[in-house]
Amino acid sequence: MYLSIGNDMAVRDRSIVGIFDMDNTTTSKRTREFLDKAEKEGTVIPCDDLPKAFVLTAEYGLQKVHLTALSSSTLEKRLK
Repeated sequence: MYLSIGNDMAVRDRSIVGIFDMDNTTTSKRTREFLDKAEKEGTVIPCDDLPKAFVLTAEYGLQKVHLTALSSSTLEKRLK
């Protein structure tokens, strides 16, 4: 099954490691460092609008960070 994360993007539900709210998680220094490192490595997939959440996926040994304009609660509801 797939989860639609906006901007005509979808990710496999089995590959989702976590769904994180940008406002709550970016206050942590470690999360900011993780996102900076992911951006430098080119594993961040941006969205067109202001991101409200990010979805961390791991598939075939590759991690990706998908930024999305949808809220984490909306994404959680779509998973159910």
